[in-house]
Amino acid sequence: MPPGREADPPEPVAASAGDAEEGVAGELDRLRAELHSLQERLGAALIEAEAARADAEASRWASEELARLYRTRIMRYSALLRRRYARLRQRRRASASASAEDDRAGYRAWVKKYGTLTAADRQAIATDIARMDQPPLISIVMPVRDTPERWLRRAIGSVQAQLYPHWQLCIADDGSTGPAGDVVAHILDEATASDGRIKAVRRPVSGGIVAASNSALELASGQWTAFVDHDDEIAEHALYLVAREIIAHPDAVLVYTDEDHVDEDGERYAPYFKCDWNPDLARSQNYVNHLACYRTDAVRAAGGLRPGLDGSQDHDLVLRVTEGVMPGAIRHVPFVCYHWRAVPGSAALHAAGKPYAQAAGRRAIADHLQRSGRAGTVEPAWPGSTFHRVRYELPALRPRVTAVVCTRDGRWLARCLRSVLETTAYEALDVLVVDNGSTLEATRSLIDDLAAHGRIRVLRDPRPFNYSALNNAAVAETDAELVLLLNDDTEALSPDWLAEMVGQVLQPGVGAVGPLLRYPDDRIQHAGVVMGVTGVAAHVHRLLPPGSRGYFGRAALVQDFSAVTGACMLVRRAVFDAVGGLDEDELAVAFNDLDLCARIVAAGWRIVWTPYAQLRHYESLSRGPDDKDADGVVRFQAEATVMRRRWAALLAGDPAYNPNLSVVTTDFALAWPPRVVPPWRPEVAGPAGSPVAGLAGS
Repeated sequence: MPPGREADPPEPVAASAGDAEEGVAGELDRLRAELHSLQERLGAALIEAEAARADAEASRWASEELARLYRTRIMRYSALLRRRYARLRQRRRASASASAEDDRAGYRAWVKKYGTLTAADRQAIATDIARMDQPPLISIVMPVRDTPERWLRRAIGSVQAQLYPHWQLCIADDGSTGPAGDVVAHILDEATASDGRIKAVRRPVSGGIVAASNSALELASGQWTAFVDHDDEIAEHALYLVAREIIAHPDAVLVYTDEDHVDEDGERYAPYFKCDWNPDLARSQNYVNHLACYRTDAVRAAGGLRPGLDGSQDHDLVLRVTEGVMPGAIRHVPFVCYHWRAVPGSAALHAAGKPYAQAAGRRAIADHLQRSGRAGTVEPAWPGSTFHRVRYELPALRPRVTAVVCTRDGRWLARCLRSVLETTAYEALDVLVVDNGSTLEATRSLIDDLAAHGRIRVLRDPRPFNYSALNNAAVAETDAELVLLLNDDTEALSPDWLAEMVGQVLQPGVGAVGPLLRYPDDRIQHAGVVMGVTGVAAHVHRLLPPGSRGYFGRAALVQDFSAVTGACMLVRRAVFDAVGGLDEDELAVAFNDLDLCARIVAAGWRIVWTPYAQLRHYESLSRGPDDKDADGVVRFQAEATVMRRRWAALLAGDPAYNPNLSVVTTDFALAWPPRVVPPWRPEVAGPAGSPVAGLAGS
C-alpha cells in the first residue's frame, strides 16, 4: 500500500447458517480464516486501485486479483463479502477511469506548453536548416495495404508537412484489393503526381509487411532510411531533429526518437520517453520502435527486413543492425517525433492480440543470441506478456561466488545467512561475514557458531564503521571470480535468484548486476537506480505494489542502469579491482555503491538490473538511516557534495532515464519543465537533446 494509506479494518462476518447446520467445525474455522485473509486482500486491492494514479499495470493487477478472489469458494458463504466485492469493483472502475483521464489531461497540458511549435519556432528551424552543410536525404519507407483513406492521407500529409525538405517517401502497396484498394491506388496516384519526392510501387499480391517494406526499400535513394506505418503520423519537426543529430554525429548508424499514441480524434496520449541505447532493454522489448532512422547502407548490408518475422520485423532489424556497433553510433533524440495511431485492431491498442508477432519477436531475439555467441532461451517476460525474457545458460563449471556480508549486531543476520545457504540453489557459493565490532552476546555467540560452518568464514574488523573500507578489506581476502556485496538485512525469496544474477554478469560487457528488492510488505524497494533523481540518486519505481510492471514494463524487464544498490550487487572481481573498489576516503558510508557503479560504467562495462532475482530488504535495520544524528547529517551532505562534483554530468542527464521525465519523483512522471531545450534556439549549440543549463534540478 502507498505510504500514509491504510486499508479499512476487516468487517466482522458471522458464520453462515448453512455451515453451522452442517456442524463441520473444522471446515468452518478454516473458512473463517480464509475469509479474514480475503478481506484483507480485498482491502489492499481497494487501496491500490484507488492509488494507481497513472499505473495501468497496478490497475490490471487489482482487476486480476478481484477476478481470482471471486472464483474462490468462500465467496459463496458471505453475502457481506459479495457486497464488499461489488463496492470495490465499482470504485476501482471509477478510479481507473479518473486516473486515465487525469493522465491524458496532464499530457495535454504538457504538450501545449512544451511540445507545440510556434511561428517563431518554425522560422528558427527554417533558418537552422538553411545553415546545414550537406543535409542528408532521408528516405521514408511506408508499406500500405487496404488502409482507410482518412489515415493514409494523414500519414502521407504528415510527411509532406515536414519542415525539413530533404526527404523521399517510398510507398509499397501490398496488393490492396476491392474498394479499399481502389481508394489506396487513387491516393498514391494523386500523391506521386503532386510531389516528385514521393515514389510508389504496387505489388500484385500481398506478401506481408516484410515483403512490402523491402519493396519500398528498393525505391530508397537516401543516405538514411526511416520506417513509418501507414496509419501513423510524424511530428512536423521530426526529420529536422533526426537530420540535426546525424550531422552532429557523422559516425551514427541508428537514430531513434521518443513517441506517443494518437487516438481516432487526434488526441495524443501515453508518451514513451525512452532511455539512451540500452542493449539489455532492447532484448526485452523493442523500445526503439518509432521513429527509427537507419543508415541505408547498414540496412542493406543486413539484408533489409527479414522474411518470416512479420510483426516483429522492426525489432529484428534493430538487433541485427546494432550488433557489433559502438554504443556512440546509436543516437537517441529525446523529443516526441512519432504519433502511433491507436485504433481498433492496431498493435498500439491491442499488441497482445497478435500472438504471431510475439512468437516472431522471440525468434528474432533467439537468433540474435546465436549470432552474438550467447547461450540462452527466450520466453515471455511474464505469462501473457508481449515483452521478453532471456534466460541465459550457465557454464558447466560454475564460477565461484563469495558473498561479503558486513554486520554489527545485525538482528537479521541469521535469517539472511539461512536464506543464502539454505534457500539458494547455486552451490558454488561461500560467505565471508565481516564482524564490525558486535557487542551483543547473542550476536557474538552466533558469529562464533558461524565460524565453524564449512561455507562461512568470519573476518573480525572492529574499526570505526566505514562501509567502503570494510568491504574492500573483505574482498581482498577472497579469490572468487565473482563477489556479492550483500547487506545483512536481506533475505532471498527463491532458489534461483543467484543463478539468474550469475547468468547476467557473465554476459559480454557486463560488470555488475543488481536484483529486485522488496520491502517486507512486498512493495518494490529497488528496481534500479537513476542518478540525479530527488537529489543525488533514487530507486525508481519505488513503492509499486506486487504485480505492477511500471513505466512501459520497465519495472519488470531486464535492462541496463547507471547504478544498482550495494545492498545486493554481484560484481566481477576483476572489474572491482580494476576500478579500485569502493572509495574509502571520501565515501565511507553513503553513495559508495553508486560511485562504484559509475566508475564501472566509465571503464566501459555495463550495469544490469534483473527482476528475476528477488530478495526482501529490511533496509538499514542494522545500522539505521545514514543521517540519524547531527554528525550523520554533516557526513551525508559532504558525501553528496563529492558525488555532485565527481559525477555532475551523469547527475544532470542519466542515459538510463529521459530529460522529459521528472527528477522530483521516482514514478516516471512528466518533467515541468523538461531538462532539454529545443536545438533550434540560439542559446543552444550542439546536437538535438543538449541539456538545459541550470535546469538539472527542476
